Amino acid sequence: MSNAIFSVPKAVNEPIYAYAPNTPERVMLQAALGELKSKQLEIPMTIDGQKISTQNRVAIHPPHELKHTLGHYHRGTKAHVEQAVSAALEARESWANMPWEQRASIFLKAADLISGPYRGKINAATMLCQSKNAYQAEIDAVAELADFLRFNVQFLTEIYQQQPISAKNIWNRLEYRPLEGFVFAITPFNFTAISGNLPAAPAMCGNTTVWKPADSQIYSAAIVMEIFEEAGL
Repeated sequence: MSNAIFSVPKAVNEPIYAYAPNTPERVMLQAALGELKSKQLEIPMTIDGQKISTQNRVAIHPPHELKHTLGHYHRGTKAHVEQAVSAALEARESWANMPWEQRASIFLKAADLISGPYRGKINAATMLCQSKNAYQAEIDAVAELADFLRFNVQFLTEIYQQQPISAKNIWNRLEYRPLEGFVFAITPFNFTAISGNLPAAPAMCGNTTVWKPADSQIYSAAIVMEIFEEAGL
């Protein structure tokens, strides 16, 4: 049991790297691009912590290089959707009951992974998956997504601090609780940051989410999912 009142780290905007010639970040990004292009990823669904493969494998190609295959994702069925919904509902109580600061710490760690060891990989995936250049990918997949996660934690604590006014001899107190059911997050093709933020923001507040990224963005979304899993989701 904790009796502390926690102050989260102050959120600041993630610096944007220039990727100029001969810079360390350019070398890192070029290595990440080479590694991802040298292999084909198998991207199963993740349901209840399990990796689910199907016989319906769909090829993934860079929009700017359709002859190259980046990998395959496994397309689900109605039954898989029902399994995902059931898993979200089953996990709802335990996730909602987790102390808010523990939930928040998971997303702060994810932000640090994005801006640190995964910086090259998530940028490279965004460049290959969505045909962005290095600077566009840096702004989207790294800076914006890391900012979303860090500022959302800060905003979450500000919301929790909002309490009603109390009259004399009365102490009015307000506790914030998650929504009933689950949140269905359908994310667009064009921004890696949005793909990560739409399921993450409600989850940070104690909701469970079922995440369905756009078919044409599954490749970079899979890297976001890898980061979330390493962070502790």
